[in-house]
Amino acid sequence: MQSGIKNYFTESIQTQIVITESLSVPIEKAVNLIINALLNGNKVLTCGNGISAANAQNFTAQLVSGIDIERPNLPAIALVADNILISSIANHYNQFNDIYAKQIQALGNQGDILIVLSPSGNEKSIIQAVQEAVIKDLTIITLTGGDGGAVVGLLGQTDIEIRIPSYKERTICEMQLIILNCLCQLIENTLFIHKQAY
Repeated sequence: MQSGIKNYFTESIQTQIVITESLSVPIEKAVNLIINALLNGNKVLTCGNGISAANAQNFTAQLVSGIDIERPNLPAIALVADNILISSIANHYNQFNDIYAKQIQALGNQGDILIVLSPSGNEKSIIQAVQEAVIKDLTIITLTGGDGGAVVGLLGQTDIEIRIPSYKERTICEMQLIILNCLCQLIENTLFIHKQAY
């Protein structure tokens, strides 16, 4: 069991080291995109399935409420959070795959940011969300793993792909959380570090 514990944490640490070396540029670009959108009066939408849904909701909560300092709230919506709305969309259209796309259609505005979390990049609900974001002219940031999946082919030149170097869903979801925490910390520091707490 001790070796299993050491292997688990060693794998996590090694993946984080690879991410530090290979993904720092797209992470920085993602931070700048989000900051510019917020400064322009736009908002951040997030979505994902399973554990990725929990990561999306956690990131949204951090954007709205803050991490380390008391500060103004930032506009962000987790499309995974409203169970009644999600079940209503799924029931009305008899199609679970529309649960995020329909919300983007209703809530998304040109210049908003959509952050999609998907270990494989192939879930139909995620693909349809990205397709709707393209139609609504949202900027898209994807956090995927493996080969990036089908969503990669939907991204435009101004969109950002953050592809975690793993095919293990557990590892990908763990790294999603770390990257999202990093994004939120950098956003908060950049926007508010030189301002007095209110």
